[in-house]
Amino acid sequence: MTVQYESFVEKYKTLLDKELAAAVNVLEAPKVLKESITYSLTAKGKRIRPILLFATIDAFNEKPELGMKTACALEMIHTYSLIHDDLPSMDDDDLRRGIPTNHKVFGEGFAILAGDGLLTYSFQLIAEDSNLTDKQKLWLIAQLAKSAGPEGMVAGQVADIQAENKALQLADLEYIHHHKTGKLLTFSVLAGALIGGASDEQLQSLERFSQHIGLAFQIRDDILDVIGDQNVIGKPIGSDDGKLKCTYPALLTLDGAKDHLHKQITEAKTILQQLNLNSGLLLYLTDLIAGRNN
Repeated sequence: MTVQYESFVEKYKTLLDKELAAAVNVLEAPKVLKESITYSLTAKGKRIRPILLFATIDAFNEKPELGMKTACALEMIHTYSLIHDDLPSMDDDDLRRGIPTNHKVFGEGFAILAGDGLLTYSFQLIAEDSNLTDKQKLWLIAQLAKSAGPEGMVAGQVADIQAENKALQLADLEYIHHHKTGKLLTFSVLAGALIGGASDEQLQSLERFSQHIGLAFQIRDDILDVIGDQNVIGKPIGSDDGKLKCTYPALLTLDGAKDHLHKQITEAKTILQQLNLNSGLLLYLTDLIAGRNN
């Protein structure tokens, strides 16, 4: 079955990449803006959020392609957040996914505008999706805005900045990552569930599942910042320590962070196994998040 799941991931990553390129290509926008957008959007990414969306639709035995436009919108918002996160006024990073960050290539002004363009274009893609009903579009646009905005990802980014050079409790750290990373991961799963035809009860269970894998994703990220391979993860090891950021290994020790990761993955899998879904692919992705190397 593992080979089947790997094939699913590669198939939909390829389809997504083609759809993203096509979506940018049709834009009647300045050449430099399209180049800046394309530079970051086509960089080698894990595409974990779109893949979770596709896998959730598949769990309801519906065609994953029904979520293609929403998956593109999701990846565009994620990419915008990375472009802005790397800016000198934010994390001031020189590398992202093994290549120079957007502002290092195109300058801060065009990097900011590329992020702005990706953010706003994402909602247009959903609004124009002929595969979705008007009710689905309204729900997806509202939930994506909430997940990415001042109650979601942006709130987490604010808390992350405010936490620098401060000693945090575990609850404070989890607030940051539940919002900064977790909210878009939760949207990925819930969007797939909505498109797949989930009941209210299934949506509630899948929301809890997604919250656990959201924390697991960030814990693994923090662990990799300590023990990862720079050539694999595409950025310098120990960069969080250099910026005086609070991380799970710093707060819990490396072994404690690994234990906390295991707890989140176990909880997530327990929730999935209690649902009457075709959830093998989601279980595979849960393990993939726990053991990823980049």
